[in-house]
Amino acid sequence: METKLKSTLAISVSIILTAWILGSAFKKRNENLDSISVIGLGTKDFVSDEILWSGSFTTNSMDIKTAYTKIVEDQKIVTDFFVSKGFKSNEFSFGAVNFQKKFKEIRKEDPNKPDQNQIEQVFQGYEATQTIIFSAKKNPALMQKIESVSNKTAELINSGIELTSNTIQYTYSNLPSLKQSLIEKATQDASERANKIVNTADGSLGKLKTASMGVFQITGQGSTEEDSYGGINDIYSKIKTARITVRLEFGLE
Repeated sequence: METKLKSTLAISVSIILTAWILGSAFKKRNENLDSISVIGLGTKDFVSDEILWSGSFTTNSMDIKTAYTKIVEDQKIVTDFFVSKGFKSNEFSFGAVNFQKKFKEIRKEDPNKPDQNQIEQVFQGYEATQTIIFSAKKNPALMQKIESVSNKTAELINSGIELTSNTIQYTYSNLPSLKQSLIEKATQDASERANKIVNTADGSLGKLKTASMGVFQITGQGSTEEDSYGGINDIYSKIKTARITVRLEFGLE
């Protein structure tokens, strides 16, 4: 009798537990069905207020001291060139002089051993490289001056100097504030979309259940580049477009 009672109690508990699990699952499923998920977009076009441009020039000599002396002389010529273009000496800077040994490969052939040719490294001298750097932040006049002179460096060839110019880079000094404003725009856009959808269907929007943010993207204005999972950060366009998405999930009443 006692064994039968225990068995009956165990079955009853199992039935109650199963009902609770199924009820919870059903409730959870209905909760997921009684919701709406929308994506809002925040975009803004802006003009970069920071610029970075650099170039480099080299000289060669069999003697390292001579190479250094020559690069210092060339630095003076380069300085005078940019000063003549309206720059002050404190509006650009020079990096450290970099030295590199140059070698030439000479193949030596042995007529008796054609499959065992030797390659000899012959010292060709020292190459000294000097970098010049221009930058400006929140200074439109200086930015314009840098942009203007960046395509005139070929004039230095008349002085015997070939300056290799790098691509101008543009950045923005207040990205945190820009990102915050875009999040607000995207959130507002998502909320408005959700309200329009629900109102059209004669429904009622409930409380916000979840919110998630997409990747912050910066592209050149008018770019057709597709969004990247890791984000895009264009540094070569002066006029850019920033965008971000926000996904909101609301309950329905």
